[in-house]
Amino acid sequence: MWSPEREAEAPAGGDPAGLLPPEWEEDEERMSFLFSAFKRSREVNSTDWDSKMGFWAPLVLSHSRRQGVVRLRLRDLQEAFQRKGSVPLGLATVLQDLLRRGELQRESDFMASVDSSWISWGVGVFLLKPLKWTLSNMLGDNKVPAEEVLVALELLKEKAEEVYRLYQNSPLSSHPVVALSELSTLCAGSCLDERTFYLVLLQLQKEKRVTVLEQNGEKIVKFARGPHAKVSPVNDVDVGVYQLMQSEQLLSRKVESLSQEAERYKEEARRACRAGKKQLALRSLKAKQRTEKRIEALHAKLDTVQGILDRIYASQTDQMVFNAYQAGVGALKLSMKDVTVEKAESLVDQIQELCDTQDEVSQTLAGGVTNGLDFDSEELEKELDILLQDTTKEPSDLPDNPQETFYTNSVPNPRISDAELEAELEKLSLSEGGLVPSSKSPKRQLEPTL
Repeated sequence: MWSPEREAEAPAGGDPAGLLPPEWEEDEERMSFLFSAFKRSREVNSTDWDSKMGFWAPLVLSHSRRQGVVRLRLRDLQEAFQRKGSVPLGLATVLQDLLRRGELQRESDFMASVDSSWISWGVGVFLLKPLKWTLSNMLGDNKVPAEEVLVALELLKEKAEEVYRLYQNSPLSSHPVVALSELSTLCAGSCLDERTFYLVLLQLQKEKRVTVLEQNGEKIVKFARGPHAKVSPVNDVDVGVYQLMQSEQLLSRKVESLSQEAERYKEEARRACRAGKKQLALRSLKAKQRTEKRIEALHAKLDTVQGILDRIYASQTDQMVFNAYQAGVGALKLSMKDVTVEKAESLVDQIQELCDTQDEVSQTLAGGVTNGLDFDSEELEKELDILLQDTTKEPSDLPDNPQETFYTNSVPNPRISDAELEAELEKLSLSEGGLVPSSKSPKRQLEPTL
């Protein structure tokens, strides 16, 4: 069990070896600078101030995240970041800066910002700010005492989300109301101590995801039904269901205890029978039968309670389905607010008309352009048939090998003088019927003859 004395004995930080920046072991000059104290004001040397703050502030938060803690103390950090017997002299200034930026908050201030009156019913975890801290703040001294507990707000939110998911994935989520003791047992592996557990519940309460109530001297916790839903106050139905669940657990434990008792009577009867003690064996068997009758009666009661709980769970499921249907109908009505059958038919007619128009345009464009010339398709067909018939006829006046009549470039052309050409032309003219020879265009008359 957690106690303030045990917490004071155990440091929250632990050894951060192996999780530190490379210069921690390699750069002595750099580490000497980082372990030195801050100047009284940033205006003195803003470069040195920002360099130290940029190193220590992320390191403090990342170290706390790795350790799984949300509560920080200056003394614990000084012990965690010891190096070769030296402690960082500027950690108090770093914590002050984190407080100023809102990344840290005093534990007492955080608890005062939420309705934490239910914690006073616990084991003395409710915190009051010590008198010397109050006087220090009143006098304007913002130094962080070595024992003062600070809360890393971002880490606390992450831990609260982790606890909420843990509850959602557990059998306890079958009903939104659970006992605080059962929830504490469930979260023992996530929350290192009881104070952390209470801080997580306060964060969830601040986010309106849980509410805490005392019922018959026992604290119960009610969770929101969904991850984004807000928790509703505990009502009579929640209390009634919680009492039924407690009755079910009590009856189940009683049945298990009586079953073990009946088995014990049976074993005693067997041993007495072996020892020849018949009367003792009979008494044990009678006690076993009485116990079994009590078990049967408890089973009947347990079945009744479980049947009621099943109906309650079914009704809750039906209610959720009904709400979903109702929301769906509302959304459907809203989405079809301006939609009617007449409008739909008109829209379909317009679409069909546009489609018909598009088909006509496509057919018109596919017909092509004739440039104003009209051709008779029948005459074109006849002319095409005549051409096909002409191409199928075999030419009769062509030689078998027409390629032989052509001269190649290898045959020499004899050079003929103009006088010889004139004489040849004159002979041809006389042979054609006494034509008069012409000397004006001998070459044009020679070409058709050749």
